[in-house]
Amino acid sequence: MQATTKQNLDTKPRKYNNKLRFKNGLIGWSFISIATVMICIFYFYPMVQALILSFQSGAGTNLQFVGFDNYMRLFTDPTFITAVKNTVIYLIIQVPAMIILALFLSVMLNNKNLKLKGFFRTAIFLPCITSLVAYSVVFKYLFSTDGIINKMLINLSFIAEPIQWLTDPFWAKVTIIIAITWRWTGYNMIFYLSALQNVDNSIYEAAKIDGANAFQQFFKITIPMLKPIILFTSITSTIGTLQLFDEVMNITKGGPGNATLTISQYIYNLSFKYTPDFGYAATVSYAIVIMIIFFSIIQFKVAGDKNA
Repeated sequence: MQATTKQNLDTKPRKYNNKLRFKNGLIGWSFISIATVMICIFYFYPMVQALILSFQSGAGTNLQFVGFDNYMRLFTDPTFITAVKNTVIYLIIQVPAMIILALFLSVMLNNKNLKLKGFFRTAIFLPCITSLVAYSVVFKYLFSTDGIINKMLINLSFIAEPIQWLTDPFWAKVTIIIAITWRWTGYNMIFYLSALQNVDNSIYEAAKIDGANAFQQFFKITIPMLKPIILFTSITSTIGTLQLFDEVMNITKGGPGNATLTISQYIYNLSFKYTPDFGYAATVSYAIVIMIIFFSIIQFKVAGDKNA
């Protein structure tokens, strides 16, 4: 009798705990269920539909399945190849330049003896919160034939005649790279600056005692300490550059010719400018996905991440 009573007493707390866990789990799922449903509707469903669409072809909504024809077409499409070349040029020049510049700026602005640090930090970060269209239009006027940049260079005797920033294939690319770097350097700088402020200053003091100069401290302490942040900003900057659209669309419109055309702008042209071919446009968009995965894996391998 006593054993039965003791067993009943032991099972009551278990039942109570199970009910409590179920109730807590139900409450937790009720909080995330709406977000989960919205993510599935607005993220995963369009991704799956775009993948299905990439195996179809036709004008407008008159589509039919064509298998892998769209993917085979990518390798023989000269406009797509040109867009890929342009985008990769932006990537291999602008991203490293921006990362290096952001690193040096963050180190400079982390100096405790620097005055007006708040002003400089705000001034460098401010471009990334400006309107994409607005700043692109400003750059278009700044780098026009009779714009401020050409006038300033002529007055300083650096050039004898105006540079065709927007109509020359080479200088048009340079203009796009300058515009992207100006806008996003401050964004990456904030990540490095926040990470540097969490580094114990005693590490640098110990390095000074050991005779390390500023150059050695930067490469032996700062860079290794910021390695995870550098990897993060490199990947996000790579993704952003591969999806580059606004600057090119508003400054050069992909010209002259297709000299500055990017993959994202080509997707826009296929969908809305040319005869609508949504199936092939979806195929090009998945080419960007493949490129992002490819470059991300390379960056993980270069950084020495064992989980890549």
